[in-house]
Amino acid sequence: MYDFIEGNIERISPTHVVLENQGMGYLLAISIFTYEKIKSQKKARLFVEQTFKVENQNPVAIQLFGFSDPAEREMFQWLTSVSGVGNNTGMLMLSSLDNEALSSAILNGNVGLLKSIKGIGEKTAQRIVLELRDRLGGKSRKNTGLQASGVADHMAEALAALTTLGYNRNAAEKALAKVAAQNKNTQSVEELIRGSLKIL
Repeated sequence: MYDFIEGNIERISPTHVVLENQGMGYLLAISIFTYEKIKSQKKARLFVEQTFKVENQNPVAIQLFGFSDPAEREMFQWLTSVSGVGNNTGMLMLSSLDNEALSSAILNGNVGLLKSIKGIGEKTAQRIVLELRDRLGGKSRKNTGLQASGVADHMAEALAALTTLGYNRNAAEKALAKVAAQNKNTQSVEELIRGSLKIL
């Protein structure tokens, strides 16, 4: 199992790169965002996901996917864990929306944005949101160190997310206040955002 491969860039295109390491050339599929980050470099380190191409329920080839950072690889792993999302579809999604935009779309249940990606229908988009929203939400809470009692922090985080999505700050503040007033108990950032989106 590979964690990362570092080497000279022998060939590169928006979809693939060949890294040379100790006389071996590794062909890795990449997203357009990884391509943009490494296209002008002579060397690169890519974090790797190794999968098997399967035909008639039998593995016939090894496939390597390369990512410019571990977060992009983690998103690929999450996406491809959803039924109906294969490796090629996962890479297409990562080429259509960057990691942060995908996370926001899933957390906020933005099925319309996910559907705009080629090959993603409404049912698949809904399944992605349903299966990954709680997992991504748990990761977000862990990474930001939010505590259950941090109501002000939750409000600030939710406000930042809504303004990033393009909503007017004043309107977002009013919606958040209304949602918070409806439930005096501490609410998570995701609950505040979802409630506000129903109002906005």
